[in-house]
Amino acid sequence: MTNFSKNNTKALGNYQLNQEEVDIDLVEWLNILKDGKWLVIFVTLAVLFLGIAKAFLDKPVYKADVILQINEKTRTLAGIEPLIDLFKSTMPVLAEIELIKSRMVLGETIKNLDLDIIAKPKYFPLVGEAIARQYQLRNHDNSIFNPIAGLSHYAWGGESIKVDTLTVPENLKDEELILLTGEQDHFQIIYRDGLILEGRVGELVSKQIANNQLPVTILVSLLKSRPGTQFILKRLSENSAIIQLKENLIVSEKNKLTGILELTLESHSPDQAVRVLNEIANIYVQQNVEHKSAESQKTLEFLEKQLPILKKQMEVTTSDLNDYRNRKGSIHLDIETENILKGLVEIKTQTTLLQQKRDELRQSYTESHPNVIAVDKQISRLREQARTHENLIKVLPETQQVIAGLSGDVQVSTTLYNTLLNNAQALKVTKAGTVGDVRVIDYAILPDLPIKPKKMLIISVTFIFGIFLGIAAVFVRKMLHRGIEDPDLVEKQLNIPVYSTVSHSKCQEILNKEAGKHKKSHNNVPLVLAKIYPEDSAIESLRSFRTSLHFSLLDAKNNIVLISGPSPNIGKTFVAMNLATVMADSGKKVLLIDADLRKGAINKLLGVSRENGLSEIISDTITMKKATHKIAQANIDFISTGALPPNPSELLLHERFGIFLETLTEQYDLVIIDSPPILAATDAAIIGRFASATFMVIKAGQHTKRELEQSIKRFAQSGTNIKGIVFNGVPESASRYGYVYQYNYKKD
Repeated sequence: MTNFSKNNTKALGNYQLNQEEVDIDLVEWLNILKDGKWLVIFVTLAVLFLGIAKAFLDKPVYKADVILQINEKTRTLAGIEPLIDLFKSTMPVLAEIELIKSRMVLGETIKNLDLDIIAKPKYFPLVGEAIARQYQLRNHDNSIFNPIAGLSHYAWGGESIKVDTLTVPENLKDEELILLTGEQDHFQIIYRDGLILEGRVGELVSKQIANNQLPVTILVSLLKSRPGTQFILKRLSENSAIIQLKENLIVSEKNKLTGILELTLESHSPDQAVRVLNEIANIYVQQNVEHKSAESQKTLEFLEKQLPILKKQMEVTTSDLNDYRNRKGSIHLDIETENILKGLVEIKTQTTLLQQKRDELRQSYTESHPNVIAVDKQISRLREQARTHENLIKVLPETQQVIAGLSGDVQVSTTLYNTLLNNAQALKVTKAGTVGDVRVIDYAILPDLPIKPKKMLIISVTFIFGIFLGIAAVFVRKMLHRGIEDPDLVEKQLNIPVYSTVSHSKCQEILNKEAGKHKKSHNNVPLVLAKIYPEDSAIESLRSFRTSLHFSLLDAKNNIVLISGPSPNIGKTFVAMNLATVMADSGKKVLLIDADLRKGAINKLLGVSRENGLSEIISDTITMKKATHKIAQANIDFISTGALPPNPSELLLHERFGIFLETLTEQYDLVIIDSPPILAATDAAIIGRFASATFMVIKAGQHTKRELEQSIKRFAQSGTNIKGIVFNGVPESASRYGYVYQYNYKKD
């Protein structure tokens, strides 16, 4: 074989080994999950129950929306041109969003709808509001639910309250007040168990509770409840009310560069969500219109101040011209002079209009503003042109100069007056037709269904989360419980041989269920795995243990074998009963004794009664023959615990117990005794003194090294040495990968 092929073979072998390890790990994980299936089910059901409770207890949340359109510029009445650029909107949409969420808009909304007043029934914690909500859905006659005695101060369904006015001092804002209902529409306001005031429904009540502070004033317009029911009242500060409204209000542009804004509001009350959103939309549109109208009004006021002055100037100049003509007679100007005069009049008119515009700009800007500077430059150019025209007039005869000057003044004042008068009229029409930059496309309508809670989603998520949490709990429990799972570690750490590793039996699980049924029906059927399922892998392990046990007892002092363990529920009874059965199958006469005088239950599995057993033999009330049961199906003899005594340890210390065991060694080939756990009681240590071989059954993954060391120490203190260990409960998959093996006895 070439080096190349050898390397390939080696690599392939490594790959197969690694793949096998991966498969082993996966099987181990699956076995861990299988062992912890009840924990997974319990955690999943617990989390699922919490999810269902949340889905049905959470208060429904409704969502309403309003659609606004932001126009690029304000529209006016057809045929009317804007006089100045007052109505162009260059404000970005983001600015509009911030304006909608400003205190100017939200504050007025809160004031108009009394959103700063909270008045609601006081419900029983956690479930009270859900009960009231369900009752309200089924309440067709508007009745009030009557609770059990002792809980009548809570609201349980059908209660309602409306508070139109509530004012409190600053120190009581955002504080919770209690309204306690009384007889005949009377009520009391309580704060921290102290009475503040008393009142009646429909009457405005006010009371001064501290000097130099606002009084407490309240007007309850509606109150429906049983006497003694409590309601929660709270007057929010302006800042708290605005923050609370902002948290539930979302303003966004539907698509970029469309100028379409969507306002959405989530609330537990669908009616309130609609009212609040529509109010916000109306207030914002109204304030937008008022803002535009305010600009027009400001310009109109300026023009109205200038009109009387210009009118007076026009009247004065006209009177001066008429007086001069009356004195000098009618003087006609030639065409050239009239053209010069006409140009001068236009220049002076434009100069005056620009001067007025400058005055208007100065109300908003400083001298250094670009708009003001541009107007100043235009005025300077017009004045230069006016001086040129005036120089041309100066070369005319004196009479024509005077007539030209007076006529120019009349024309300038008349033109200015008419122009401003027309502008004022146009502004009035424009102001009346101002609609603002915002319009409502869709008002909010009442939502049909709540958006929260999404019950199926919550239940599905909690179910999946419960499964993952249950799986995590199983692995965490496995990590925290650092039990020994490898029998090889037991031999290395404790220096005690492992005689047998018994795999976990699914068939035994079936028998355990049958045992529960037989307990109810009292059917005397021995449920022994070695007889019902003789080919089970666990029984095969015990048959190998039988061989090892045979050689280990060759030079023993007697034929008594004790089966014990560190703690309960590890399978020691299963090992003792089935070991006795497989030993009997080999032709030996075997006696099985249930010496667990505290919780022994082998009699239930074998279908015999507990009475007349070991405790009666030691007490010398019955004979051994009467206490021995023949189990024909298993081909063994059995002695039950008898009546469970109050002092098992003292009873086992009696000398008659030792004499009884000596008698048994002569009558049976093998005596197997099942005892209580060594860490739970000292009974096993007492019995171990009479046995030639003591075997400790341990369950895979359940015991720590310290627990096993303590068990061995307990036996050693009583003079009993552990002969070997039976490693029970090994997963079936472990045997397929060579982890289950038998102890090969070597005679010293």
